[in-house]
Amino acid sequence: MNFAFSEEQEELRKIVRDFLNNKSNEATVRELMETESGYDPAVWSQLAEQLGVQSLIIPEEFGGQGFGYVELIVVLEEMGRRLLCAPFFSTVALATNALLQSGDDAAKADYLPGIASGETIATLAFTEANGRWDEAGITIEATKSGDAYTISGEKMYVLDGHTANLII
Repeated sequence: MNFAFSEEQEELRKIVRDFLNNKSNEATVRELMETESGYDPAVWSQLAEQLGVQSLIIPEEFGGQGFGYVELIVVLEEMGRRLLCAPFFSTVALATNALLQSGDDAAKADYLPGIASGETIATLAFTEANGRWDEAGITIEATKSGDAYTISGEKMYVLDGHTANLII
C-alpha cells in the first residue's frame, strides 16, 4: 500500500501553506484571539474565493468540489500548523459532515451551497446542558407534529456558536 500523498494533494498543501504563511502569522493570531469574533472575515472570504477550501468535501451538485477526507485532512493539518483563527473546523468538519450524513437532500440543497461559497458559517450543537454528548446523556426531545418534528432542549459549549449563522 502507498500512503504517500498524491501530486494533487501535495499541491493543495503548498497552496494552503503559502496562503496561511501570509495570512496567519503569530502576531495576527494573537491579535485575532482578542477580538469578539476571533477570526478575520476577510481571510474567511479569501479562503473560499481564492482557495475554495470550504467547498472541498461538498459534492459538486451542491456547489462543492467533491474531494474526499484526505484532502480535508491536508487542509486541516496546514491550518493547525499556522494556528488559523477561523470557524473552519466547526463549519466544514462538524456541520458539513452532519449535513452530508443526514440523508436530508432538501437541507443539503438549502445549506451546502452557502457553506461552499463561504457565505455561511455553520456549527454543530451536540453537547447537552449536562456537559455530555454520549447517547445516554441526551436530554433534548423530539416531538412529532404531523409530518414534522419539533425539537426542544438546550445545547451548551457550541464551537463558534457566537459567529455562526447556521446552527445544526
